[in-house]
Amino acid sequence: MEFMTVVQNRVSCRAYDPKRVIPQELLVKIAEAGKAAPSAANLQPWKFLFISTPDLLGKVRECYSRRWIDNAPHILIVKGSRTRAWVRRDGYNSLETDLTIAMDHMILAAENYGIASCWIAAFDNEKLREVLSIQSDEEVFAITPLGYSADGGERRREKKRFDLDQVAEFI
Repeated sequence: MEFMTVVQNRVSCRAYDPKRVIPQELLVKIAEAGKAAPSAANLQPWKFLFISTPDLLGKVRECYSRRWIDNAPHILIVKGSRTRAWVRRDGYNSLETDLTIAMDHMILAAENYGIASCWIAAFDNEKLREVLSIQSDEEVFAITPLGYSADGGERRREKKRFDLDQVAEFI
């Protein structure tokens, strides 16, 4: 797809086809998109977990209160190490910024391949840390289901966005 088409078409999907598993080669391409993301001082403080096994999927799904996630055949988890991230002199730690860019790269790559996603931050962090044995210096930043939409890709809707002059200044 042309890049602006990918950006403009991507929407959050909350209905997945549980019978359509994403081929491994596409999951690898999505991971490659995350790996290609820039990070402060090129420290790459991230790890991408592609959860696909039924047992672990069930445990991860229980860390989120909405049941629409149950039909997604995969869940992508982006985590990172605060101690491996760049820190500015005033103490600002770049972990959230680095992981946001990587997650966005992967979600846009998924869209490019016709794979639906939905950025989730409202998960039970403590429960997820326990399920995944997250180390004390690591943080789970975001998760997203990955799969083909239940409606066969007809999930497009009009995006409501502010006018450009409300959000951008060209000085």
